[in-house]
Amino acid sequence: MDKTRTAENNINEQDLVERLQKGQQWAFNILVSRYQDRLLRIAYGITLDQEDSIEVVQDVFVIVFKKIHTFRQDASLATWLRKITVNQCLNWKRKWKRRFKWSHDSLESNSGKNLLNDKNLYGANMKNHDPEILYQEKQLENNLKKAVKKLPEKLRVVFVLNSFEGLSYEQIAATLDIKKGTVSSRLYWARKNLMESLGI
Repeated sequence: MDKTRTAENNINEQDLVERLQKGQQWAFNILVSRYQDRLLRIAYGITLDQEDSIEVVQDVFVIVFKKIHTFRQDASLATWLRKITVNQCLNWKRKWKRRFKWSHDSLESNSGKNLLNDKNLYGANMKNHDPEILYQEKQLENNLKKAVKKLPEKLRVVFVLNSFEGLSYEQIAATLDIKKGTVSSRLYWARKNLMESLGI
């Protein structure tokens, strides 16, 4: 059983896509297992809402299941998934016509792992139990959340993909179908706005 699971987890992207296009359920399970957490990070960074980000990612996998036959592998599977996720998040905003908001609850996977701690965007050190340090870190986190909340949509999306996912300018450009120079410009203004909001 373990050997079978290991073999499935080691399947390369091309084989995975081919098996998905053949409608093999276990391949879809592998897809969800591999990409769910990173897509949740992206969705949460854009929607700023825990429940909505989960719904968005669920919708993303439904779309992938229905449209996997249209995927021609011109880009990587990860790029395709990120692009769908970003589009779904933006559609979510238009659909509900409400401002983005930060959830005070941590976005966690079923295993209880905090999905935003991988990149440690806010510099929080949860292992440090010093009350004063924890208070200062919490204040910094809250201030940064408020600052990110004020970012225009286009700047926030680029900032999320760069800070949460650690994507290069080229990867962000491919995901959003924009030029590398545009990515650089938006990221510059996003950081500039954040620094001004934080008084840095």
